[in-house]
Amino acid sequence: MPRYLRDGALALLLAVLAVWPGCAAMEQVAQVGTSVAKSAGVVTGEQAKSITRSTSAIAKSFEDFTPEQEYYVGRSVGAVIVNRYKPFADTQANGYLNLLGQTLAQASDRPETFGGYHFLILDSDEINAFAAPGGLIFVSRGMLRLCKTEDAVAAVLAHEIAHVQLRHGIQSIEKSRQTQALTILAAESAKTFGKKELADLTRTFEGSINDITSTLINNGYSRGFEQAADASAVRTLSRVGYNPNALVEMLREMEKRLKPGGLDFAKTHPSPRSRIEDIEALAARGRASSESPARQARFRRNLGNI
Repeated sequence: MPRYLRDGALALLLAVLAVWPGCAAMEQVAQVGTSVAKSAGVVTGEQAKSITRSTSAIAKSFEDFTPEQEYYVGRSVGAVIVNRYKPFADTQANGYLNLLGQTLAQASDRPETFGGYHFLILDSDEINAFAAPGGLIFVSRGMLRLCKTEDAVAAVLAHEIAHVQLRHGIQSIEKSRQTQALTILAAESAKTFGKKELADLTRTFEGSINDITSTLINNGYSRGFEQAADASAVRTLSRVGYNPNALVEMLREMEKRLKPGGLDFAKTHPSPRSRIEDIEALAARGRASSESPARQARFRRNLGNI
């Protein structure tokens, strides 16, 4: 078969696989198409197997994660986080954080997840917090030290719960995997799809856990995701009776402490100033943080030694 016909047939096959609706249908097309291509000498037997494997991976990337899958992905992400940051072994402080977090989660737009919400303090001076898919939320001691009131702690937790609610962790891998896969397909559609390119495509769908942890720890979410999480946090705080402006006050405190280019919150989040401007348009203005004696006593009793 002439080279231009062989390349054109393979390009057509790959194009069909890239846009075919439905995961099961896509995999069926891959099996039939690669069989025909192999018979016609368009691809070798090994290439046919690789295309089938890659197509299966592409199909899976277009599926929505089930709540159970999201839970197990989140557990793996959580394991990476606690391997990097030692948990803070204070039962009272962690119990308080979970009581507060569960209350806020129940008032959120996603009160239940497959494995439930779980909150843990990390024994780190970094000013940071992480939300793994499925409901695992981690807050550093450095972050909690910035909190002067229970409202401030609630603001941090409500923001992280919002990331879980909006499935930002899962979205960060779905989008990147699809983009990389289609980029490779587009680049290779004009030439023979060799073993190296097939290997590159297959690897695109590996390391999903690394994609999420890299987003959480190294890169951070987009400003759009952070804006959405802040807006959701404001609603949740209002429903429970906390002051939404506590989130603004926390960001102002961070603005004083964070150093540009640092390894913590400053590295993985938009500037506090930009977020403050967005939140002030949503939250009621001019209110001071709650100074309820009972609430403040509870806060100091549980996090006073953090």
